[in-house]
Amino acid sequence: MSGRVTAAFSFLGILLVDQLVKYCIELTMLPGESIPVAGSFFHITFVLNPGAAFGIFRDQQWLFLVTAVVFFGAFLVYYDRLRRSGTLIHYGSVALAAGAVSNLIDRIRLGHVVDFFDFRVWPVFNVADIAIVLGTSAVLWALFVQRREI
Repeated sequence: MSGRVTAAFSFLGILLVDQLVKYCIELTMLPGESIPVAGSFFHITFVLNPGAAFGIFRDQQWLFLVTAVVFFGAFLVYYDRLRRSGTLIHYGSVALAAGAVSNLIDRIRLGHVVDFFDFRVWPVFNVADIAIVLGTSAVLWALFVQRREI
């Protein structure tokens, strides 16, 4: 399978899994409801997040919408360059873009982002947030650590 096809499947997989889980949460839970999964360590908690990570920039939807659209546009314009920049940069960028688009869909559809993973020692988050963090970490690792090792 070519890198483009694998990247497309990765992008769509992240997007679909995140949106489907969020949809299931919305159908089966009320905002604020929390279900213990692993004792007091891990819960599924339905949170409507009007801000960015950790709730910063609360109720600044226009900022998030513009940022996500500009980021995704840049991702599309520079995709070929990203693809040629190495595996970590390529797939890290794909994961980052998929997470950003999935959260953008929430913001357009609902006016906020649905979060649900609750480890009680960290702010509640979702699959898209995981993709954004892992994608960003992969790109930064490739740029600042891996490049120095070459």
